[in-house]
Amino acid sequence: MQGSLMLDIAGTWLTAEDRRLLRQPEVGGLILFARNIEHPAQVRELCAAIRAVRPDLLLAVDQEGGRVQRLRQGFVRLPAMGALAGCDEAEQLAEACGWLMATEVLAAGLDFSFAPVLDLDHGRSAVIGSRGFAGDPQAVIRLAGAFIRGMHAAGMAATGKHFPGHGWAEADSHVAIPTDERSLEAIRARDLLPFQQLRGQLDAVMPAHVIFPQVDAQPAGFSRRWLQDILRGELGFDGVVFSDDLSMAGAHVAGDAAARVEAALAAGCDMGLVCNERAAAELALSALQRLGVQPAPRLARMRRRAFPGIDYKQNPRWLRALESLRQARLID
Repeated sequence: MQGSLMLDIAGTWLTAEDRRLLRQPEVGGLILFARNIEHPAQVRELCAAIRAVRPDLLLAVDQEGGRVQRLRQGFVRLPAMGALAGCDEAEQLAEACGWLMATEVLAAGLDFSFAPVLDLDHGRSAVIGSRGFAGDPQAVIRLAGAFIRGMHAAGMAATGKHFPGHGWAEADSHVAIPTDERSLEAIRARDLLPFQQLRGQLDAVMPAHVIFPQVDAQPAGFSRRWLQDILRGELGFDGVVFSDDLSMAGAHVAGDAAARVEAALAAGCDMGLVCNERAAAELALSALQRLGVQPAPRLARMRRRAFPGIDYKQNPRWLRALESLRQARLID
């Protein structure tokens, strides 16, 4: 059974301590960062070693395109999604990006990437910026929907982030506690639209470590108002909810790592991410062991649905997708 905690590791191979942690039943996933990745063969070997310890673990990565791209050497350097909106045949290019990204991530041995970004680029947030498809919600819906079609065609589940929208808040939640002072009506009118319109295509959602004080005093990822009343109730979303990294500064309002993971799960997250701080991960693990949290069966939906094999670059669709991106001058 899937656990409710996603952790990380420090290096390019598993240590004895990593293996001990991954064997804990409360651990349900592992996310790779750039420090864990050298080249495609090494990633495949690492993923195989992880699955030898725990075959049921979900293996994830952040592979959005642009500056958020952990798989680099030997992988296609996809453009930032914000570069697509001004292109001819933007939807076809978005679908090609989604398919290429998912195919490479799956071929490396992982289950999914936390993508796509559904935040609107309001021109205010440096941490979002060109990671978003556009500033217009209808353009985001159209392009992100195409990107998701590509992901699904390759066999990967899609995760929309960062609910209900991180594009207006100026602070970076990695290092600060952002706030968005707008009313719920203003957020509903624009930022919520991609999540609402794409809810049937999304397999998972990741909430933002952003406080919306006119809606709730807690960041969205710790808020039953956002996750239960609005995401589940109002939008009718029935997929997986992943917390964003609970080690980020924007999550510290909830207390130490144990309090953060408890608060995230109590608010409605199915899995909590605790990354880049092993002591915090141990504390969160102890909290879950004490609480006896029952994992959500829907987490199994995030498993890879296809494995393209290591010869995927011979696939005619691969060659066509690369050529379309080259012709649009989005990749070299």
